[in-house]
Amino acid sequence: MHQTAPFPPPPPPLLRCQGLHAYYGESYVIQGVSLAVADNEILALLGRNGAGKTSTLRAIARARQPELRQGEIWLAGMAIHTLPAHRAARLGVALVPEDRRIIPGLTVEENLILAQIAPSPGWDFERIYAHFPRLAERRRQEAITLSGGEQQMLAIARALARNVKVLLLDEPYEGLAPQIVAEIERLLIELKRTGLTVIVVEQNAIAALRIADRCVILDNGAVVFEGAPSEVLADSRLRRDYLAV
Repeated sequence: MHQTAPFPPPPPPLLRCQGLHAYYGESYVIQGVSLAVADNEILALLGRNGAGKTSTLRAIARARQPELRQGEIWLAGMAIHTLPAHRAARLGVALVPEDRRIIPGLTVEENLILAQIAPSPGWDFERIYAHFPRLAERRRQEAITLSGGEQQMLAIARALARNVKVLLLDEPYEGLAPQIVAEIERLLIELKRTGLTVIVVEQNAIAALRIADRCVILDNGAVVFEGAPSEVLADSRLRRDYLAV
Protein backbone atom coordinates (compact mmCIF):
# COMPACT_ATOMS: atom_id res chain seq x y z
CA MET A 1 0.00 0.00 0.00
CA HIS A 2 1.20 3.46 -0.88
CA GLN A 3 1.93 5.54 2.20
CA THR A 4 1.75 9.30 2.07
CA ALA A 5 4.51 11.29 3.69
CA PRO A 6 3.59 12.63 7.13
CA PHE A 7 2.88 16.31 7.47
CA PRO A 8 5.83 18.22 8.92
CA PRO A 9 5.35 19.27 12.54
CA PRO A 10 4.31 22.89 13.10
CA PRO A 11 7.14 25.27 13.98
CA PRO A 12 7.69 25.84 17.71
CA PRO A 13 6.17 29.03 19.14
CA LEU A 14 8.37 32.10 19.19
CA LEU A 15 7.35 32.78 22.80
CA ARG A 16 6.22 30.10 25.25
CA CYS A 17 5.20 30.64 28.86
CA GLN A 18 4.60 27.56 30.98
CA GLY A 19 3.00 27.49 34.44
CA LEU A 20 3.76 31.05 35.52
CA HIS A 21 3.14 31.84 39.19
CA ALA A 22 3.95 35.36 40.35
CA TYR A 23 3.40 37.59 43.37
CA TYR A 24 3.42 41.19 44.50
CA GLY A 25 4.61 40.58 48.03
CA GLU A 26 2.12 37.98 49.26
CA SER A 27 -0.52 38.92 46.69
CA TYR A 28 -0.82 35.96 44.28
CA VAL A 29 -1.43 37.70 40.93
CA ILE A 30 -0.51 35.09 38.30
CA GLN A 31 -1.77 31.61 39.04
CA GLY A 32 -0.37 29.05 36.62
CA VAL A 33 -0.64 31.00 33.35
CA SER A 34 0.53 29.15 30.24
CA LEU A 35 0.43 30.60 26.74
CA ALA A 36 2.28 30.42 23.45
CA VAL A 37 2.61 32.94 20.64
CA ALA A 38 3.75 32.08 17.15
CA ASP A 39 6.12 34.08 15.02
CA ASN A 40 4.25 36.86 13.19
CA GLU A 41 1.11 36.61 15.36
CA ILE A 42 -0.98 39.11 17.31
CA LEU A 43 -2.35 37.75 20.58
CA ALA A 44 -4.99 39.68 22.52
CA LEU A 45 -4.63 39.13 26.28
CA LEU A 46 -7.95 40.18 27.78
CA GLY A 47 -9.88 40.20 31.06
CA ARG A 48 -11.44 42.52 33.60
CA ASN A 49 -9.42 44.96 35.69
CA GLY A 50 -7.27 43.02 38.14
CA ALA A 51 -7.39 39.81 36.10
CA GLY A 52 -3.57 39.63 35.87
CA LYS A 53 -3.02 40.92 32.32
CA THR A 54 -0.44 43.62 33.04
CA SER A 55 1.26 41.39 35.60
CA THR A 56 1.65 38.71 32.92
CA LEU A 57 3.24 41.19 30.50
CA ARG A 58 5.61 42.40 33.20
CA ALA A 59 6.56 38.82 34.08
CA ILE A 60 7.36 38.09 30.42
CA ALA A 61 9.45 41.28 30.23
CA ARG A 62 11.27 40.12 33.41
CA ALA A 63 10.36 43.20 35.42
CA ARG A 64 11.30 43.00 39.11
CA GLN A 65 7.64 43.07 40.04
CA PRO A 66 5.71 40.87 40.06
CA GLU A 67 8.15 38.30 41.42
CA LEU A 68 8.11 35.16 39.29
CA ARG A 69 8.40 32.27 41.75
CA GLN A 70 7.60 29.39 39.43
CA GLY A 71 7.33 28.75 35.70
CA GLU A 72 9.32 28.99 32.51
CA ILE A 73 9.51 31.58 29.70
CA TRP A 74 11.17 30.63 26.41
CA LEU A 75 11.94 33.03 23.56
CA ALA A 76 13.02 31.49 20.25
CA GLY A 77 14.11 28.38 22.14
CA MET A 78 16.10 30.30 24.74
CA ALA A 79 15.16 30.31 28.43
CA ILE A 80 14.66 33.87 29.67
CA HIS A 81 12.81 33.24 32.96
CA THR A 82 16.08 33.48 34.90
CA LEU A 83 17.26 36.67 33.19
CA PRO A 84 16.99 40.26 34.40
CA ALA A 85 14.91 42.71 32.36
CA HIS A 86 17.81 44.32 30.49
CA ARG A 87 19.07 40.96 29.21
CA ALA A 88 15.57 39.89 28.12
CA ALA A 89 15.27 43.22 26.29
CA ARG A 90 18.54 42.63 24.46
CA LEU A 91 17.21 39.26 23.30
CA GLY A 92 14.14 40.93 21.80
CA VAL A 93 11.42 41.43 24.44
CA ALA A 94 10.06 44.99 24.41
CA LEU A 95 7.39 46.22 26.84
CA VAL A 96 5.48 49.42 26.02
CA PRO A 97 3.83 50.30 29.36
CA GLU A 98 0.51 52.05 29.76
CA ASP A 99 2.15 55.33 30.85
CA ARG A 100 4.43 55.27 27.72
CA ARG A 101 7.38 56.74 29.70
CA ILE A 102 8.24 59.42 27.19
CA ILE A 103 11.40 61.23 28.37
CA PRO A 104 10.68 64.93 29.05
CA GLY A 105 13.08 67.54 27.76
CA LEU A 106 14.05 65.45 24.73
CA THR A 107 12.76 65.70 21.18
CA VAL A 108 11.08 62.85 19.34
CA GLU A 109 14.32 61.98 17.58
CA GLU A 110 16.38 62.17 20.77
CA ASN A 111 14.02 59.66 22.40
CA LEU A 112 14.69 57.33 19.46
CA ILE A 113 18.45 57.90 19.59
CA LEU A 114 18.52 56.86 23.25
CA ALA A 115 16.69 53.64 22.38
CA GLN A 116 19.32 52.82 19.76
CA ILE A 117 22.27 53.20 22.14
CA ALA A 118 21.71 49.70 23.55
CA PRO A 119 23.37 46.71 21.84
CA SER A 120 21.62 45.06 18.89
CA PRO A 121 19.98 48.13 17.36
CA GLY A 122 16.76 47.57 15.47
CA TRP A 123 15.03 49.80 12.94
CA ASP A 124 16.93 52.83 11.65
CA PHE A 125 15.37 56.30 11.34
CA GLU A 126 14.47 55.83 7.68
CA ARG A 127 12.43 52.72 8.40
CA ILE A 128 10.84 54.17 11.54
CA TYR A 129 9.77 57.37 9.81
CA ALA A 130 8.42 55.42 6.82
CA HIS A 131 5.99 53.63 9.18
CA PHE A 132 5.45 56.67 11.43
CA PRO A 133 5.20 59.70 9.10
CA ARG A 134 3.63 61.78 11.85
CA LEU A 135 6.74 61.32 13.97
CA ALA A 136 8.90 62.32 11.01
CA GLU A 137 6.97 65.60 10.83
CA ARG A 138 7.55 66.21 14.55
CA ARG A 139 11.09 64.82 14.90
CA ARG A 140 12.41 68.13 16.33
CA GLN A 141 9.43 68.67 18.66
CA GLU A 142 9.75 68.04 22.40
CA ALA A 143 8.22 64.59 22.74
CA ILE A 144 6.25 65.33 25.91
CA THR A 145 4.22 67.95 23.98
CA LEU A 146 2.89 65.40 21.49
CA SER A 147 -0.75 64.35 21.58
CA GLY A 148 -1.65 61.11 23.37
CA GLY A 149 -1.85 59.19 20.12
CA GLU A 150 1.47 60.55 18.91
CA GLN A 151 3.12 59.65 22.22
CA GLN A 152 1.80 56.10 21.84
CA MET A 153 3.28 55.94 18.34
CA LEU A 154 6.61 57.19 19.70
CA ALA A 155 6.56 54.58 22.49
CA ILE A 156 6.05 51.83 19.90
CA ALA A 157 8.67 53.32 17.56
CA ARG A 158 11.15 53.52 20.43
CA ALA A 159 10.67 49.78 21.05
CA LEU A 160 11.26 49.06 17.36
CA ALA A 161 14.50 51.05 17.49
CA ARG A 162 15.87 48.10 19.41
CA ASN A 163 16.14 44.55 18.10
CA VAL A 164 12.61 43.53 19.09
CA LYS A 165 11.12 40.09 18.46
CA VAL A 166 8.07 40.29 20.72
CA LEU A 167 6.29 43.59 21.33
CA LEU A 168 4.25 43.72 24.57
CA LEU A 169 1.65 46.50 24.53
CA ASP A 170 -0.14 47.48 27.74
CA GLU A 171 -3.35 49.44 27.09
CA PRO A 172 -2.20 51.09 23.84
CA TYR A 173 -5.64 52.64 23.22
CA GLU A 174 -6.03 54.16 26.69
CA GLY A 175 -7.46 57.69 26.49
CA LEU A 176 -7.32 57.87 22.69
CA ALA A 177 -10.10 59.07 20.39
CA PRO A 178 -11.71 56.41 18.14
CA GLN A 179 -10.02 57.72 14.99
CA ILE A 180 -6.60 57.51 16.67
CA VAL A 181 -7.40 53.98 17.88
CA ALA A 182 -8.15 53.06 14.26
CA GLU A 183 -4.80 54.55 13.20
CA ILE A 184 -2.91 52.53 15.83
CA GLU A 185 -4.79 49.41 14.73
CA ARG A 186 -3.65 49.93 11.13
CA LEU A 187 -0.11 50.44 12.37
CA LEU A 188 -0.10 47.18 14.35
CA ILE A 189 -1.41 45.25 11.35
CA GLU A 190 1.40 46.79 9.27
CA LEU A 191 3.95 45.76 11.90
CA LYS A 192 2.63 42.21 11.84
CA ARG A 193 3.20 42.16 8.08
CA THR A 194 6.85 43.02 8.71
CA GLY A 195 7.13 39.82 10.77
CA LEU A 196 6.67 41.22 14.27
CA THR A 197 4.96 39.26 17.05
CA VAL A 198 2.66 41.27 19.33
CA ILE A 199 0.86 40.65 22.62
CA VAL A 200 -1.69 43.37 23.33
CA VAL A 201 -3.42 43.93 26.68
CA GLU A 202 -6.42 46.16 26.22
CA GLN A 203 -9.60 47.06 28.12
CA ASN A 204 -11.20 47.95 24.78
CA ALA A 205 -11.70 44.26 24.08
CA ILE A 206 -13.63 44.68 20.84
CA ALA A 207 -10.87 46.84 19.34
CA ALA A 208 -8.20 44.32 20.39
CA LEU A 209 -10.18 41.43 18.92
CA ARG A 210 -10.41 43.22 15.57
CA ILE A 211 -6.67 42.88 14.98
CA ALA A 212 -5.88 39.68 16.91
CA ASP A 213 -5.18 36.25 15.44
CA ARG A 214 -5.93 34.58 18.78
CA CYS A 215 -7.24 35.56 22.18
CA VAL A 216 -6.43 34.51 25.74
CA ILE A 217 -8.75 35.62 28.56
CA LEU A 218 -7.57 35.78 32.17
CA ASP A 219 -9.64 35.84 35.34
CA ASN A 220 -8.16 36.03 38.84
CA GLY A 221 -4.69 35.40 37.43
CA ALA A 222 -5.60 32.22 35.52
CA VAL A 223 -6.44 31.39 31.90
CA VAL A 224 -10.17 30.80 31.43
CA PHE A 225 -10.32 30.88 27.62
CA GLU A 226 -8.01 30.48 24.65
CA GLY A 227 -9.23 30.55 21.09
CA ALA A 228 -10.19 32.56 18.06
CA PRO A 229 -11.50 36.14 18.33
CA SER A 230 -14.59 35.04 16.41
CA GLU A 231 -15.45 32.63 19.25
CA VAL A 232 -15.36 35.47 21.78
CA LEU A 233 -17.42 37.78 19.59
CA ALA A 234 -20.02 35.03 19.13
CA ASP A 235 -20.29 34.13 22.83
CA SER A 236 -22.25 36.77 24.76
CA ARG A 237 -21.89 34.86 28.05
CA LEU A 238 -18.13 34.78 27.76
CA ARG A 239 -18.00 38.50 27.03
CA ARG A 240 -20.40 39.33 29.87
CA ASP A 241 -18.72 37.16 32.50
CA TYR A 242 -15.08 37.98 31.75
CA LEU A 243 -14.94 41.13 29.63
CA ALA A 244 -17.99 43.13 30.72
CA VAL A 245 -18.95 43.81 27.08
